[in-house]
Amino acid sequence: MDRADKHRVRRVLNTVRTDLFTLAPQPMPPMRGPGPLRWLPQLAVVVVAVFAAVYATEDLAARSVGVAHAALLVVALRRPLPAWWVSLAMLPVLSLYEPLRAYTGWAWAVHAGLSFLVALRNPLRVMVETLVVSAALLLVLQAVPGGIGPWYFTAIVLAMLAGVAAAATAVHRTREVRVLLAEQESALAQERAHRTVLEERARIARELHDVVAHHMSVISIQAEAAPYRVQDPPTELVAALADIRAGALEGLTELRRLLGVLRSEDRPGAAPTDPQPTLERLDDLLAGVRGAGLAVTAVTSGPRRPLPQGVELSAYRIVQEALSNVLRHAPGAAVRVELAYTSTALHLRIRNGPAAEPPSGAARGGPGGHGLLGMRERAAMLGGELSAGSTSDGGYEVTALLPAPVGPAGRTDKEHTA
Repeated sequence: MDRADKHRVRRVLNTVRTDLFTLAPQPMPPMRGPGPLRWLPQLAVVVVAVFAAVYATEDLAARSVGVAHAALLVVALRRPLPAWWVSLAMLPVLSLYEPLRAYTGWAWAVHAGLSFLVALRNPLRVMVETLVVSAALLLVLQAVPGGIGPWYFTAIVLAMLAGVAAAATAVHRTREVRVLLAEQESALAQERAHRTVLEERARIARELHDVVAHHMSVISIQAEAAPYRVQDPPTELVAALADIRAGALEGLTELRRLLGVLRSEDRPGAAPTDPQPTLERLDDLLAGVRGAGLAVTAVTSGPRRPLPQGVELSAYRIVQEALSNVLRHAPGAAVRVELAYTSTALHLRIRNGPAAEPPSGAARGGPGGHGLLGMRERAAMLGGELSAGSTSDGGYEVTALLPAPVGPAGRTDKEHTA
């Protein structure tokens, strides 16, 4: 045997020693299922151990030895490898000692069960090692003069060990498939969440198209009209304003080309002509919700002022989506809508109490929508914040902070373009 072969043998022996000679606990976890059924495998092992200890040892003079061997099945629920080693050491005595010969068949059946419990808690490599060692001991005991019995007994035991190998392999393969499916489901969930974010952003971009296009149009018109408001404007000023107008028109064209494609996904071939809602239409929204059966109270604090159109649109959509969620999940609940204007932001708070009647079947069992995600995206795109969660009285609350600073001399961005 050359050095390479010796190195391979040494490596195999080290692997076997690491795999088999360990006292580390390997408890069998409960299976998936409701309540007490989760512990059904452990209960089955205990029942088999009790049956083997009571029934299989009734004709033994040294019955305590057989009971101790059967009890190893219970020990193996937490420490399978040490229990397997103890059983392996007891097998020669149980197989060759005459007062215990009546227990020989049960002894090997219990040992096969221990091998199965070892295989469940360890890699397949460890299963192969334990079964090879067990089969080798079986053949040695068969070869001993006055051995364990006729050849068919050895064949039966070898068939049991082969059954252990087949069953353990099937369990491992099932676990691998289950893990693979869980990974795929996780990947699909992440992909679905990512796609949902993109869809929400695209929908928001389609709605904000009109807002941005409006501002670009105003810039273009003001740049075109500015030279006529000044008597004898300098040539350089006229040229600069013409460049501003040309840039605004070019940007508007590109904007319509890019964002118009997004809108065309919903209405192929249609032009984006519908006006986007603002907080001026909030009363109409609340009236419609009241007509659907919700008791809505609206409170506005702070001096009401015009806001940038993007803030107006996002605020309206957040209130609209929050009220829609109340209609779906808390029908008949009392709702309070609060708008607080400050010099730097608009604060929104939509709070509802517990449902006055059970939600519809679609709301209870149907898949969750993307409303909360859309509200968060709207707030995030404006540099704001949004939080949502259950309240102590069984209701729900949505709060949002949308930055809307007042411009120079107390004017808002919307007033600048007027």
